[in-house]
Amino acid sequence: MKESLIDTDILSEFLRGNIDVISKIDEHIKIFGFINLSIITFYEIINGLYYKDSKRKLPMFEEFVSYNKILPVSKNVAKISASLSADLRKNGAEIGHFDTLIAGTALVNNLHLVTNNVKHFGRIKDLRIVNWKL
Repeated sequence: MKESLIDTDILSEFLRGNIDVISKIDEHIKIFGFINLSIITFYEIINGLYYKDSKRKLPMFEEFVSYNKILPVSKNVAKISASLSADLRKNGAEIGHFDTLIAGTALVNNLHLVTNNVKHFGRIKDLRIVNWKL
C-alpha cells in the first residue's frame, strides 16, 4: 500500500460505515499512522454536515480529522491545478475546480488518490488512482 490522499467520496463512505472502506482506512493508518486529506475534502465534508444540520456528527468528524493530516492548497498546488484545469478545459473534459485541486494536491505530494470517481480523475495524466470502494 502506498501513502494516499483520500477523496471526499471515499471519506463519506467511511463516515457512513462502509465496512470495506473502513478496513482499507484502518490498514492505511496501521502502516502510515494517519490518512491524508485535502483541505478541499475537509471543506466538502463540513459543508455537507452543516447542510444536513448534523450537529452530532460535526464534532465526531473534527475529532477524527485531528488525528490525521489535512494538506493545504499551497501556491504549488494552485499552479499545478490551474494547469490541469486549463488542459482539461481545452480538451472539453473539465472535472470541476474542487476535483482539480484535489488531484493537484495528490500530484504535488506524490500520493495515490483514493476515490470512487475514477471517471473524472481518470482524465488526469500521471495521477495514480486507487478505488477502495470496490
